Amino acid sequence: MTRVKKGVNALKTRRNILRQVKGYRFARSKKEIAAYEAIAHAGKYAFAHRKDKKGDFRKLWNARINAALRPVGLSYSKFMGALKKKGITVDRKVLSSLASSNPETFARIVAQAK
Repeated sequence: MTRVKKGVNALKTRRNILRQVKGYRFARSKKEIAAYEAIAHAGKYAFAHRKDKKGDFRKLWNARINAALRPVGLSYSKFMGALKKKGITVDRKVLSSLASSNPETFARIVAQAK
C-alpha cells in the first residue's frame, strides 16, 4: 500500500488561510494557528454584527428624523403616530434621507401629518 503524503494539500490550506488574514496585526497574519483562531472569531463577529447593523441604522434614522422635527415643535414619537393615523406609509430610511438632503419635501410631509 502506498502512503499518502499531505504536503501539497497542507501547503494549499496554509496559503489560503494566510491569504484570508492578510492585513491582520502581529502573529495573526503570519502564524497558522493564530490565523485559524482569527478567522474563527472574525466569522463569528461578522455573523452577529450583520444582525446588529440593521438596528444601528434604524437608530441613526430615528435620530435624524427627531433632529429635523425638533425645530418644528414635534417629537419623533408624536410624528410617527400622526403618520400612522393619516395612513402615510413612508419608511424611516426615506424620511431620514429627506430630512437631511431635501428639507422642503420633509416639511410638506410634516405638514400633512399634523
